[in-house]
Amino acid sequence: MDGSRYIVSVPERLIGYEELPSMRSAPSAANATAPVANERPRYVEVVRDLLREMLFAAARDLLAERGWSDIPMADIARAAGVSRQTLYKRFGSREAFAQAFVIHEGERFLDAVESAVRKHAEDPHAAVCAGLEVFLRRAAEDPMVSVLLSDDGTRGTLPLLTTRGLPVLEWASGRLALAIGESWPDSREQDVHLLAESLVRLAISYLTSPSDSPQAMAAAAGRLLAPFVDRALGASARGRADRSRRAR
Repeated sequence: MDGSRYIVSVPERLIGYEELPSMRSAPSAANATAPVANERPRYVEVVRDLLREMLFAAARDLLAERGWSDIPMADIARAAGVSRQTLYKRFGSREAFAQAFVIHEGERFLDAVESAVRKHAEDPHAAVCAGLEVFLRRAAEDPMVSVLLSDDGTRGTLPLLTTRGLPVLEWASGRLALAIGESWPDSREQDVHLLAESLVRLAISYLTSPSDSPQAMAAAAGRLLAPFVDRALGASARGRADRSRRAR
């Protein structure tokens, strides 16, 4: 299976998360050495990244004090030391900023999940359990996640993960599908995407309404998904193991 099928799709409206250089089309051979007239200097990219980090840091500090619904965009801009117009020019809308912020906060969790999945490439069942457990464990210990989950319905933060969380779901599912597709390359694309999305939805459900310890919830999800995991990834995992044994 071609790993390029699993390029992570980020909704265009989240302009705080432009396409990474590695995701852009490579120049043709004829134009490979031609100068790019509109190429921006590197320092412009650095400034853009710094602005984004400053705005997210300001939002993080303000969310520790009050709910999202009580934070005007002007307050975030002021705390970051920029104008309200600059913030809107960077992100386009309040909703787009909120979604980009949640994705930014979630990146470190997805990094850990991907690492756990890839580490268990010889055993897809263990990979599913390990990935879900590390997400739930780290999220439970994260102060910002605690702020998001403490919403009693009046703070406007929890919907960023639930009823208004589709862009976050698409982003997380895309990243996880990439890790799964690369770890078990002989699996069907449709199965990989279905498994990735199901895991993300389960993770959000367990996170917002925990019923047990992270280890126990991950184990329960593993048992639930075991038949599908074996059908979707089992053949690829066995083929990977056979190739590994022959290479020794």
